[in-house]
Amino acid sequence: MRTRTLAAATALAALISSAALTAAPSAAADSAVRTTMVYVSDVAEDSAHHHLFFATQYGIKVTDAQGRNVTTLGSTEHVADLQLSPDGRTLYAVLTDSGTLAAYDTASLGKTAEYPVPGQRSVGGLAFAGGRLWFSHYQGIGSVDLGAEQPAATLNTLDVGDEPSRVYSDPADPGALLVVTHHGATSTLATYDVTGASPVLRVSTEHSGNDARHVTFGAGGHSLLVGGGGPDALVAYRLPDLVKARTYPFTRDSPYAVAGAPDGAVAATTWGDGGQLHVFPQDPARPAAVRPVVKDTTSVGTGADSLLWVEGGKRLLALSSMPGGGTQINFLDSARTYPTTLTVSAPAKAARAKSLTIKGTLKSALALPKSTPLKVVRTDLDSPKGKTLSAKSLGTGGAFSFTDTPPAGGKVTYKISYAGDADHPAASASRSVEVSRATPALKLNNNKKVYAYGADVKFTAHLGSTYKNRTVELWADPYGSDKPNKLVKKAKVNSKGDLSATVGMTRDTKLTAKFTGDSRYAPKSVKVTAYAKAKVSLSLSKQYKNGRIGSHTYAYYHKNKDAFATTKMNYYKGRKQRLEMEFYYLGKWRDTATDYFALGTSGKTVFNLGHPDEAGLRFRIRAAYLNNSSGDNVNSTAYSPWKYLYFTK
Repeated sequence: MRTRTLAAATALAALISSAALTAAPSAAADSAVRTTMVYVSDVAEDSAHHHLFFATQYGIKVTDAQGRNVTTLGSTEHVADLQLSPDGRTLYAVLTDSGTLAAYDTASLGKTAEYPVPGQRSVGGLAFAGGRLWFSHYQGIGSVDLGAEQPAATLNTLDVGDEPSRVYSDPADPGALLVVTHHGATSTLATYDVTGASPVLRVSTEHSGNDARHVTFGAGGHSLLVGGGGPDALVAYRLPDLVKARTYPFTRDSPYAVAGAPDGAVAATTWGDGGQLHVFPQDPARPAAVRPVVKDTTSVGTGADSLLWVEGGKRLLALSSMPGGGTQINFLDSARTYPTTLTVSAPAKAARAKSLTIKGTLKSALALPKSTPLKVVRTDLDSPKGKTLSAKSLGTGGAFSFTDTPPAGGKVTYKISYAGDADHPAASASRSVEVSRATPALKLNNNKKVYAYGADVKFTAHLGSTYKNRTVELWADPYGSDKPNKLVKKAKVNSKGDLSATVGMTRDTKLTAKFTGDSRYAPKSVKVTAYAKAKVSLSLSKQYKNGRIGSHTYAYYHKNKDAFATTKMNYYKGRKQRLEMEFYYLGKWRDTATDYFALGTSGKTVFNLGHPDEAGLRFRIRAAYLNNSSGDNVNSTAYSPWKYLYFTK
């Protein structure tokens, strides 16, 4: 990629960028913008108008400095390359489909000129040097003399043979044109003086060992960066004499896109290892800062020109291909910093008030010095907002270790933080330890007791010794899916450790006493089940009198008159009541009839018992609810008292 910064602004940009490197890390965060752009082949920055230009398959996408859409120029054209004029007023583009060079005004974004390339549709790169717009095509290099009365594209202005070539303009030397000519696995690098009527060769060199497909300028045009494959993956050549000055090492894969910053930093992305960004500082004694460009894309770059330092070198723009299509614009604000990895280990469990050890490491490609300060915050039940412990620091080799005696039990979290510096971003990690707590004594009375329907029953929870929390909750969960578990009472226990609440027993009920715990005593709950009988009654009617026979009161009926019984029972959906009738014969009560009958929503049922047509007969009848057998288990089994009938003449 060619540097798009204006030559006149190079010195100022370098000064600004250098100042930024000595300051504290920027508070601004990296950002990304997802777009529908496809096949982005080049990027240019117009800092004067705060625009970014992207050469795509469907025109020139124009965004603001944050990557937000502004407009699209020539949306029907496939754009292959972009070049800003030295004064920044004109953007030149290669329109591949028509084999045309186009010029756009950077202020109005309107097209100002077109220069058809005779017989050519495979136009390659652009460069602005010596007052001419240079372009490469499949079999040579041509130019447009922009100072002519009627500028037009001329082929083979510079004869470099019939090998594929590319042209580049040096931002530090506006009269020089760099030509890179490819010969299979090797390339020729040559600079020409193009200020006169004909180009004059200044110097050339053979670049071997890799294919020079990724070329850009570094340090404001004072060096040439050539990237490709092979053992010398990325090489810097000194300008203007093209002497090899430095080789940048890659441990895994070759550079895919390269960009030089005004302060001498060099950024390069790789392809094969999932898209790693390498940023080499100007000082060769320092290692490269290596990080993923973006986490959620697997390929970095959409072409060799997919990396660009913007805003005078303060930010790095990197393009990445999104899964499913489209291009993501990534703005990296701290690309020069060395990623830090902070790891922490701690025991999974520990005893309260006993010493435990926290260990870890803080690693970076640029090693952090011994005694680098760390901040440790302990969060526990006594300090839910966190408590900062005494100062900790790194030991030898980025390792650290310290002991602590947790005063509180339960989940205790240790967060270790590194504040960061000009070379390293901040980092933090945390680990939690489950610290033991004592088990409190908690009891609840009335387990398995059975009560009459509607009885008001006093339940009492007793809490033993605790640390600070003396609150107990009493919950009542009636049987049946239509009644929720309900908090009956929540309060501090009295001086004896007791908390009582009264519950109206209309159903079998599960009672729970809960203690939520404190920093020294663990949570605890106890459950009991208390039972409530169903409400069952039966009465007789239509008798002509009542009278005693033996020890029982009988309802008297004439033998040819029907007897009636009325039952009442608390209602529950699907409930059935059981009727039992017995006949007195030969001195004993003997079963006559037993059956279940559906209970209406009112809970009241009237039965016509009929008549026997025979005098002197005695019967008895009762209603019952039988747990489970009556269709539910909401209440406990209950019977009404027997009612007695006597039939006379």
